[in-house]
Order: sequence, then C-alpha cells, then structure tokens
Amino acid sequence: MKQLLLAVGLLLLFSTEIVRVYLIMPFPGSQQSNTIGIAYWLHNNIGWLRIVGLLLIVYPVIHIFKQAKTWKKVLLVSGLALYAVIFYFFNFRFLADKMFYQPTDITFARAAANNIPGDKLVIGVTVNGESKAYPIQLIGYHHQVQDSLGNTPIMVTYCTVCRTGRVFSPVVNGQKETFRLVGMDHFNALFEDATTKSWWRQVSGEAIAGPLKGRKLAEIPSTQATLAAWMAAYPNSGVLQPDTSFKLQYEHLADFDKGTIDNHLEKRDSGSWQFKSWVVGIVHGKWAKAYDWNDLVRKEVIQDSLPGLPVLLLLESDTTTFHIWNRRLDGQYLQFVKGRGEDIFRDLNTQSAWNMNGVCIEGPLKGQQLLPVQSYQEFWHSWSTFHPGTERYQ
Repeated sequence: MKQLLLAVGLLLLFSTEIVRVYLIMPFPGSQQSNTIGIAYWLHNNIGWLRIVGLLLIVYPVIHIFKQAKTWKKVLLVSGLALYAVIFYFFNFRFLADKMFYQPTDITFARAAANNIPGDKLVIGVTVNGESKAYPIQLIGYHHQVQDSLGNTPIMVTYCTVCRTGRVFSPVVNGQKETFRLVGMDHFNALFEDATTKSWWRQVSGEAIAGPLKGRKLAEIPSTQATLAAWMAAYPNSGVLQPDTSFKLQYEHLADFDKGTIDNHLEKRDSGSWQFKSWVVGIVHGKWAKAYDWNDLVRKEVIQDSLPGLPVLLLLESDTTTFHIWNRRLDGQYLQFVKGRGEDIFRDLNTQSAWNMNGVCIEGPLKGQQLLPVQSYQEFWHSWSTFHPGTERYQ
C-alpha cells in the first residue's frame, strides 16, 4: 500500500508539472490538439494538485527514511531531487513569461533621431491623427507592448511563430486591462488578463478560456510595412527604439523579417501553400481569403473580389511593403496597372495616377482616396487554422 501511495503521488506531481506547461508551449506534438480546456484547468488547479500529491507521498517517505534499506533511501532522494529539478524548470524556465519579458524602457524617436534601419518591418498605427511605428524585431520578442496613441490606450501584439501582428484596445468592461504572456495554443500566443485570469488569443483578440470566454478585444487598424515606407506616408511618426536591456534577444530575431531566421518555428517555407509559407489574408464579413506571397511578388498587382468587396493588392518597389485597397470608387469598379518596380500606378478607367498612399495625384480623379482594407501577412498554417473556411486565390 505504501509503495502504491508513493507511486501515485509521484506520478501526480510529475505529470501535473509537465503536462500543464507542455500543453501551452511549443513542445513536439503539443500544439496540434484542442487541449486548451485541459491546460486552463491544470493552470488554475495546480496548487491543490500539488498538495494532494505531497499528501500521498508523506507517509511512504517517512516510512522509507525510518525503516527502509539504504538503496531505497537513495532511490527516493533521487526521485525527489528529480521532481525538484522538474519543478524548477517547468515553473521558472519553460513558462512563457519567464522567457519573454516586457520592455522596461519604452522610448520613441522621430526620424532624425531614429536608430532603426529603414528596411526593417514595422507595425504602423495611427489613432486620432498621431502615428507610431513598432519594429517587428522588437515586439516579436516582447510579444506585446502596451502604449498610448492619440490619447487612446493600445496593445500592439506580435506572434513570431504565426507571423501575426495585431493591435487591440486593452479596454475590458470599461477599464484598461493589463496582460501577461501565458503560452500558446495552435502555435498562437496566449495572453492572460490580470483581473479575471481569462486567456486571450493573440491572432483574434478573443478570450478562449476563463470567465470572459467568447469576448473579443476591439481591434485597431494597423499596417505592416518597411519603416522607410511607413515614414514616407507618416513623416512625423514616432518609432519605437530598442530597450538596451534586451539587446541579445533582439539580435536573435535579426533575420526574422526576411524569413531566413535559423529557427524552425519562425523560418519561412519558400514554396507556396506550405506549412510556413507566407500569405496575405483578408476577412470581409463571413468570408476569408488568402493570397500566396510568391504570387504577389511575381505580379506586384492582383485584382480580385470577395462578395461585396472588390480589392486591389499591390506590392511596393521595395518588394516588402504591401497594400490592399477597396477598388470601388463612387460606384464604379476601377481596374489598375503598374509598371514593374514602380511606385506609381494608374487606373484604366480614367488613366489617373495614384501613389502608394492610395491617393490619386494626377488625372480626372485627382484628390480621391482608395479605402484601405485591413490585411495581414502571416504563415499559411496560422491563417488556415484560424480561418478554417478560407478561400485560396489561385
């Protein structure tokens, strides 16, 4: 009986520590199943599970130390030492918020004082006339940066394993909320709010576990572009500068922008429609559609339509910055052409010229503005997972 209690107690202690973290971190096989409910339950009940496990082994441990042979004592001590090691690593080394920390120094610079190279990718945001750019190399490590823009609180997020950049309002139930990185589900980052301890999915801002399950954070429109392209459109924009406390961590993501990073979770598949191929995705109502990045690079211009939404996809001459606009203007559907490598394009309807801000600069439509369509560049596995009914543009 004593041996059974010891075995059950140790099994409970070992398994709860390991499984709790295994299910929400990118260990082999951990991200393919719908186990978030189990992970959340373990996360919230780990305390009493430890107590039960310890109570089960107390009597057998005392008995062994009092009466058992030396080899049994050595074996027991080894087992307890192994548990201590597992406890340390799975609570202080492998947890997401023990691996990725928030910046302690959030500093912005204007163009003249900026230290971020112009070819680096940024997530750009404009609120109430104020603009800021958040380099992906920086927010990719932190996963989130909470800030204020145009007198409005914002939460700029990025998941490098999904290649998803999203900006949300961190206001929940009328109050500004704080979040911590808690792990991932289907390779997408999960945040936990400080008030209700609900878990929120980064790619959609939806709470998928906890008291607020089913609620969604309000998304704030954002743009992915090179810093140079963003500053050309918003020359007075502030640019987030590196926090010197995390210099080494930023260096590890130096090649992430181009997809050549030496990390199988974050490196790009150069082929089309592969697990980690790049796509550009848009959502319109209940419809979702993905466009192959390689196809966009080849063509530079793609014209397509979703139900009720005619779209223009356009790649700038830097071959990195992309735009999607609604090509319906004043009731007519515009058709566009663009010379390869050029940053001016024309509509065939009126032969008017347009710039990369979607503004007509010459011709009968001069002064008109195409409406932007919120779009995202991300890995195909991410887009197809979180938009299971998505259509592929062929």
